[in-house]
Amino acid sequence: MIDSEIQQVEKYYNLIMEYLVTYSMQILGAILILFIGLWIAQKVSNMVAGLMQRHNIDITLTNFVSNVIKVLLIIMFLVIALGKIGISVTPFVAAIGAASLGAGLAMQGMLSNYGAGLAIIATRPFVVGDTIEVKGVSGQVKTIELGHTILINEEKVEITIPNKHIVGEIIHNSFSYSLVKGEIDIAYDANADLAIELIEKVLNDHELVSDSPHAQVGIERFAESGVTLSYRFWVPTTKIIETKLAVNRNVFKVIQEADIEIPFPQRIVTLNQTNDKGA
Repeated sequence: MIDSEIQQVEKYYNLIMEYLVTYSMQILGAILILFIGLWIAQKVSNMVAGLMQRHNIDITLTNFVSNVIKVLLIIMFLVIALGKIGISVTPFVAAIGAASLGAGLAMQGMLSNYGAGLAIIATRPFVVGDTIEVKGVSGQVKTIELGHTILINEEKVEITIPNKHIVGEIIHNSFSYSLVKGEIDIAYDANADLAIELIEKVLNDHELVSDSPHAQVGIERFAESGVTLSYRFWVPTTKIIETKLAVNRNVFKVIQEADIEIPFPQRIVTLNQTNDKGA
């Protein structure tokens, strides 16, 4: 029993030694090819990344392209190295193809997100810091990944949108600002010009509003109980709520201090009385 095991070990040992003696130069050549391939792949990847960065191409797309090129070059040199030592790569290629097909079908949604992410990075309909609205969701762009885009709204809530739900949709982009609207009613016999002047001063005195694009103040409509004054201004998206509350407070304050009447809703009710015929 022991003799047969020893003979079996000797058989495998002789096969290995024979293979090493016969293919020693091929093995060294394959190892050399593999090391050269790794060096070339790294150099080419760095060169492509540097070239894309000099042309101000998005960093996410730059990293993706450089890594893909690196992997493809490594696979190419690995195939050459395996062929050098007499190992056929045809079965491996077929297996990889079949596995890729199955993985592609299983990850169809993920791959569509990645494809959409590449389209966003390449076409740049928006960049980090822009304020966008898509499919009823709005916020400031925090990060753009290959699979998804993250927005942050005025309530500091992060919103993750798969990229396939962005590409092909109508996108509203107000860049780093968002529009804020406010209204206040004054009586019909009040001085509307004075009220508008006071509101304009409030907007001009606020630091964030004064630095934003031109604000607008005017008569919005003639309501049942008074004249509705509307004011519109732009502020950084992350400062919407605090700015709106501060502006509304100051507008109400200056209108009151100027003794401009803010009317209450009014209704005129007419009661018709009829005599009871039976009385």
